[in-house]
Amino acid sequence: MDKRKGTQASQQRQEIRGPLGPRLLPLKKAAEYLGLTVWAMRERIWAGQIPVVQFPGGRKQYIDIRDIEEFINRNKRTVL
Repeated sequence: MDKRKGTQASQQRQEIRGPLGPRLLPLKKAAEYLGLTVWAMRERIWAGQIPVVQFPGGRKQYIDIRDIEEFINRNKRTVL
C-alpha cells in the first residue's frame, strides 16, 4: 500500500462534512484556506481571534468555516 494514499485518505477522514461540504476543518486545512502557515494560524487561535472546536476527550482541534469567514470579514480594509 502506498503510504501517500493512506495519508491522503486519513486527511480526508479528518474533515467533518455537512451537506454542503466540510463545516469543520483541521488546523492545517484551515490555515491553507486563509493562506497562512500552521504556526500563523495557531497564533491567531492563541490570541483569541479564531475559536476552535474540540470534542470532549479529544485532542484534535477543528476550525469552523463560519468562524473563518467571520475573521475574514472583521479584517477587511479599504485601501485608498
